[in-house]
Amino acid sequence: MNLPLLGADDIEALGPSGAVDALEAALSGGLDPERSPARHHVNVPGGELLIMPAATRQVTGVKIAGVAPGNPAHGLPRITGSYLLLDGPTLLPLALLDGPALTTLRTPAVSALAIRHLTDPVLHHLVLFGTGPQAYGHLAAVLAERRVERVTVIGRTPHRVAALVEQARRLGVDARAGEAQRAAEVATADLVLCCTASATPLFDGALVPDGATVVAVGSHTPGAREADTALVSRSAVIVESRAAALSEAGDLLIPMAEGAFSAEGIAGNLADLVAGRVLGVKTTVFEGPRFFKSVGMGWEDLVVAAAVHRNSAP
Repeated sequence: MNLPLLGADDIEALGPSGAVDALEAALSGGLDPERSPARHHVNVPGGELLIMPAATRQVTGVKIAGVAPGNPAHGLPRITGSYLLLDGPTLLPLALLDGPALTTLRTPAVSALAIRHLTDPVLHHLVLFGTGPQAYGHLAAVLAERRVERVTVIGRTPHRVAALVEQARRLGVDARAGEAQRAAEVATADLVLCCTASATPLFDGALVPDGATVVAVGSHTPGAREADTALVSRSAVIVESRAAALSEAGDLLIPMAEGAFSAEGIAGNLADLVAGRVLGVKTTVFEGPRFFKSVGMGWEDLVVAAAVHRNSAP
């Protein structure tokens, strides 16, 4: 058997909208994120291996992702890995996919699905933290879902901030660099995207306006967070799944340890949001911010990988 290799070009051909639509269709069709197998963490000399299995009746798959913190210093990607897609009934291999490219499409698509259900069609001010592949992917995914009038990019490395600002301008958006030391731009944002490797909060959550949406995707460990307790305690909190968030999301676990948040404060998971079971998040019924926390789950990779495979079929 010659196993098809689906590379970055094949994965990018699906596009952000195709990935978002595939995720929404899976959830609307009854996929339950709470029943998705847990991610396995394996410490290795170079960093960490993440093993992420998932299955439906149609397809099964597993992603083996490497997180190598020392790679960027050598000009290498921080995230590595591959995805093996299998036929569900027979478990015969269908394709091997580029893991980092799949993650770069999948994670923004998950965020964009939440944004599709949490925000208005026009976003006046997007504040984007981060300058890596996820920041670029999230910018493209948001622009596929919403009209954005202005983008502020905040990062630690000026030349990387300038490059992302220029990319936003090429995509037709008014963009500029923000100040990482102050991050006060969140006070005028209606969408804040956090796509960093930071282990500590990026901004003062008290500054985020009521009605704004904050999406945090950069951390998946209990001791790291991009959003502070002030934001979480005043927000309608949406997660991919309660089980995954309460196991891995430091953005929630740290406020819980401080006594400022509880598991009962989670307004719903992504399936609840898509089904309309989270009440008030787009109306004046709930007046605070909306906070979507993503840690990344195997079912998301499986759904997008299957969509890429279908899209690449002759």
